[in-house]
Amino acid sequence: MKVTHADVADLSTSLHPTTESIQQENFSLVDVNQGLRKKCADLPRMRSTVSLYMCHLLCTGLGLACVVCVSCWSSQWRGGFAWDGSSLQFNWHPVLMVTGMLVLYGNGAVLYRVPLSWSQNKGPWKLLHAGVMLLALVLSVIGLCAVFGNHNASNIPNLYSLHSWIGIITTVLFAMQWATGMAGFLLPCTAQSLRKLLKPQHVWLGGSLVSLSIAACISGINEKLFFVLKGNTNGSQPYSQLPSEALLGNSLGVLIVAFGLVVLKILSSPEWQRPESPPADVSYSPLQQEEHQ
Repeated sequence: MKVTHADVADLSTSLHPTTESIQQENFSLVDVNQGLRKKCADLPRMRSTVSLYMCHLLCTGLGLACVVCVSCWSSQWRGGFAWDGSSLQFNWHPVLMVTGMLVLYGNGAVLYRVPLSWSQNKGPWKLLHAGVMLLALVLSVIGLCAVFGNHNASNIPNLYSLHSWIGIITTVLFAMQWATGMAGFLLPCTAQSLRKLLKPQHVWLGGSLVSLSIAACISGINEKLFFVLKGNTNGSQPYSQLPSEALLGNSLGVLIVAFGLVVLKILSSPEWQRPESPPADVSYSPLQQEEHQ
């Protein structure tokens, strides 16, 4: 069999790849490496997002547990509800304050930390934030009306305890916070410079109100348990013996603290803040032109 020069050239070509094929293989390896690096870089962000959603679920669960617990306390141990100036009217106070001032307020405060909202127009989320906060404020005011009405009908002095001082200060600051936020961030005529000035104070006071709400609720629970669990004076076991009502009240306090800590964790984590840069495909009206929170 005779081997020609052409056969030798073909064999050499098959054994030694061309420069073009080597470059293609190198490009493929580079693409694979870049893909792996991107996935590795995305892992911390994915873990952060999963942690954020877990905190949101925990926040929702703890909030519902607080509402259920305080409602059971007022309905089962304290006799139910009424609006006649009696102690049954007072029972609205803890339910409305925990539901409004704490649970609704806390969930409204973390609305901007929901990743679902980061890629959307901020306007609807701002309106939802303002609406939830307004509902929380209304429930809180009704809760104050309940306790003032009961005290006035029973000739009990108002605003003499530390609990009442913290509670009324929290409510007044909450009302000021809502009014300032409404004027500063929802009105299109508000200047950008004023919004930039108000934003740090608005964020700081929002977190501070969560702490004040926790303090008001905890002091109120303790005060109520000391009043109603006096032992022989009203036929109940003393607080020191931890009867079932005391266990429920203490458990409610622990749930409130846990809820507040989760809310503060979400609010204080920089990696869970809404991105500063708006999405490129979202158009903003004058209502949403301030900085992102």
